Amino acid sequence: MRIGLITPEPEHPLLAATTALLTPRHRVEAVDPGGWDGAPEDPDSFGALADVYLLKAHMPRALGLARYLEERGAPVLNAVGPTELCQDRTAMADLALRAGLPFARTRTVPALARLGGEELAYPVVIKSRHSRRHDLVARVDDAAGLRALGADWSGEPVVVQPFTENSGWDHKLWVIEGRVFAAVRRSELADPDRGPARSLTPGDLPDGWARLALRVGSVFGLRVYGVDVIDAGGGAPLIVDINAFPGIRGQAGAPEALAELALRTAERGAVPHS
Repeated sequence: MRIGLITPEPEHPLLAATTALLTPRHRVEAVDPGGWDGAPEDPDSFGALADVYLLKAHMPRALGLARYLEERGAPVLNAVGPTELCQDRTAMADLALRAGLPFARTRTVPALARLGGEELAYPVVIKSRHSRRHDLVARVDDAAGLRALGADWSGEPVVVQPFTENSGWDHKLWVIEGRVFAAVRRSELADPDRGPARSLTPGDLPDGWARLALRVGSVFGLRVYGVDVIDAGGGAPLIVDINAFPGIRGQAGAPEALAELALRTAERGAVPHS
């Protein structure tokens, strides 16, 4: 089998470990999306398609490349549609809440500066609407804090969520085709220098949280994904973020699960897109 990695970082620990498992019998090729300028006039100039592609990048060029590959019939994990959905926090919240998932109530504002004239029920969490590296994620406790944030982010499209009191620890739930991995990590809202995650077993999670993580995949059409959950009190889960193809660092068995999924998908020759 030929497995393509759509990523500028094939040395990422999860991808590197998965590649090491596959290469004794299969060919793994990294495709850097940074050089993608759109579909070539001659499709044959791109070369033969791989049997499956792992989409471990979310920038527009990566999504454009993945869409081109899907249109040519190549299976892509995750599919482009669900991946794009997870980049838009407004669309993410809308779908999650419509599906009855315990997701943070979310309001969209076209620019952070628009909040300056509003009476907000502080504290609130303000995030960039479009998820990306080094985006805005901040707790704001008062009008002075909002003004300070606006000094650097005034034109940023944002979502606003009520702040839910919690322990200051995020539960990181990761899923690879039905297999749940878990860890806890200090929330970036509680501690900017939050340190590494501490691994858990699914049995360490509050009752029902692993099933919730699996349901997220069904709702969003994802097969490799992460769900960030906080304890809103008494073990009640509140989802604060969903990520397509996260890093899943330091989780025993994750590279094996990803390698198995890639091969099964390649053998079937098709990936569900919704």
